[in-house]
Amino acid sequence: MGHLPFYVSLLFELTVAVTIYLFYRAAHASKTFLVIVTSWVVIQVILGLSGFYHLSKDVPPKLPLLVGPPTALIIILFLIKKGRLFIDRLSIANLTLIHSVALLVETVLYFLFVYKYVPKAMTFEGSNFDILSGITAPIIFYFGFVKKQLNRTVLIAWNLLCLLLVINASRVAVLSMPNPGLIGAGQPDIALGLFPYILLPAVIVPIVLFSHLASIRNLILQKPLNVQSPETS
Repeated sequence: MGHLPFYVSLLFELTVAVTIYLFYRAAHASKTFLVIVTSWVVIQVILGLSGFYHLSKDVPPKLPLLVGPPTALIIILFLIKKGRLFIDRLSIANLTLIHSVALLVETVLYFLFVYKYVPKAMTFEGSNFDILSGITAPIIFYFGFVKKQLNRTVLIAWNLLCLLLVINASRVAVLSMPNPGLIGAGQPDIALGLFPYILLPAVIVPIVLFSHLASIRNLILQKPLNVQSPETS
């Protein structure tokens, strides 16, 4: 395992910031979202720097503590009326742009592989094909929302396919951890137990998953496809 250059963590931190900013725009500068996500990030920074999430063969992964609260929040938003109203006001166009961050994520994962912090299976050279979401997101945004040349069926299909890619990438990451260590036993995934990379499952993945789910719901409900949706209070 090599020493990671400073620019890898810097690039990842930039990726987290860009992801949050793009969703903030999609949510029409929602202060509630900003307060919640900032508080969550601060908590994870404190825990991450303390070594709380450190991964090893002898310690069960504490991944549920990273993904559990965001997952619960997503479910609640879809179940309660106020949550559905929040979802319905989101800009589908801006939600689509969020998925371009997959290019940055995959770049970071490749560096982590080179320096032996994750197995090859977690990169685009292995079993993680989420980079396709990042490559196609700007194209879908341009032709779907600027030129308006893609119908809703195509947009729904793209979101569903990319959703499967995120789920697959997450599955590979979990199975690559030292415990259970079912993938990449010679070079397990230890990065997701280290700061700042714990913010991948804690922040980036939940936002990406929620963006796909919200887009699919709003496309089915025939919500507007404007590049800039009307601001809401």
